[in-house]
Formats: sequence, structure tokens, C-alpha cells
Amino acid sequence: MYLNPRIVGCGERTLVLSHGYGGSQAIWDKVLPHLSKNNKVLLFDWDFSAAGAGEAEEEEEEEERYTFSRFADALVALMDSAELSGAVYVGHSMAGMIGCIASVKRPDLFAHLVLIGASPRYMNTAGYEGGFDAPDIHAMLAAIRSDFRSWAVGFVALVVGSVEVEPVVARSFLAMDPRVAHGLARMLFLGDQRQVLGRVAVPCTLVHVSRDFAAPPGVGRYMQARLKSAALEVIDSVGHFPQLLAPGELIGILDRVLLGLPEAEAEVMD
Repeated sequence: MYLNPRIVGCGERTLVLSHGYGGSQAIWDKVLPHLSKNNKVLLFDWDFSAAGAGEAEEEEEEEERYTFSRFADALVALMDSAELSGAVYVGHSMAGMIGCIASVKRPDLFAHLVLIGASPRYMNTAGYEGGFDAPDIHAMLAAIRSDFRSWAVGFVALVVGSVEVEPVVARSFLAMDPRVAHGLARMLFLGDQRQVLGRVAVPCTLVHVSRDFAAPPGVGRYMQARLKSAALEVIDSVGHFPQLLAPGELIGILDRVLLGLPEAEAEVMD
């Protein structure tokens, strides 16, 4: 479920940078030069290509194929293959909850989780604001199935919030297989991972953007209240991609996280 793993940089600490839905490792390009100066950085791409999806795939099969648990298992396999332990995991959007679930399965792999724009539940329900009403989610899923390209172009413009960096995100979105895009969107927008939060023992830093409609700061406050050890940082910006629109602010947060961690032992066997 992952492609193109690579390690850049040097240092005793290893960071794992994990992108979200429709992204690629290119979303980290503005923060990677700084992070790789004093750390090893593991990057990779989630496989959003055809991934064996059949032409007549039914929704029930999508539910079995695309689960957070399967992505978490793939993350654990990747980190085991790199012989990591005690790494700092930086998960954006969808990858935030993947990291949480992986940390429950294998807490030894993680020293700290940095969750950027993460959300355990996108659908608004009684007593919970995830950002999307149920009819809007079902309309979005129908649009993805009927005309993925048109939907992707419009959605990227909304979620990025800046025409300057829009092409970076649009390239990876439009490279997705439409069937995979639909199956993953069902997993994300219809799913509910709130029950995972109380089981996460690894310390977390939650990073949200003040004007992000996809994962507003209220979601971060909800997560902070239910995680065992979590700090919340809110970046004053727009959109869902602070690593592209506010890289300096995100770098500052990551530097503070790394400064507060105990000395790292060597984590990667070259």
C-alpha cells in the first residue's frame, strides 16, 4: 500500500513524513530541507493508483479493501522494514489517524506523533462538529463516482486555499485512480475513529489551521480532550496544507517538538 520509500538527511533522530488523501511526498518539499539537516527523514507515497480495484467493485468490497487498520498495518510494515524505533511520526490529514492506530498496535515504533489537520470523524453528528453534514458527504461521494476529475479540480481549489500552491496538490489528486479515490473517500468521510483516541499512549502534538474547513480547530480541541497526552498548536492561515502555505510556522512547531524529546538512539540500520 506504499511506494517510493526513501531516507534523506542525517542525525540520530528519524522523522517519518506521511501524506494524506490525494497527496504525495512532494507536499513536504518546503519543510524537508530544514528537517533533513539534523535528522534522518523517511518519506514515501501511499499507493493511490489502481491497487487491484475491479471495474465492478461494490461498496461492500470497498469497505473491506480500504480501512484505517490496513493502512496502519502497512505503516508498521514500512517502519519495520526500515528498522525504526522511537521515531517522530508526522502525519497529515488522513495519515494522522493512520499513525494513531499504528501507535496503538506498535507503540515501540513511535516517540511522538505530530498530527497535522487530522480528524477522527468528518461527519457532523449530535454533539460533535466534524465539518461536513451527511447530505454533503453523500453528494460528494456521488460526484467522485460520476466525474472524478471535475470534482478533484474543484475540491483541491477549496481545500488548498491558495492558487500559488494549488498545482502541487492538483497533480497528485488527478493522478489517483477514480475507483481508489471513491473507496478512500468512503473510508474517510463515512468513518468514525473517535474510539481510537483514548487508546493512544504516545504523546501527540496536534496542528490545525485557523481557517481550515476540512479539519477546523474545533476538531483539534475535541481530540486533545480525549488523547492521553496532547498539545494543540493552531497556525493562523487558510486551507488544509500548512506545510505548503505556512512552512515556517510548521517548522517552528516541529523544532519545538524535537527540542523537547529525550536524546534519541540510532534508529535506522543502513
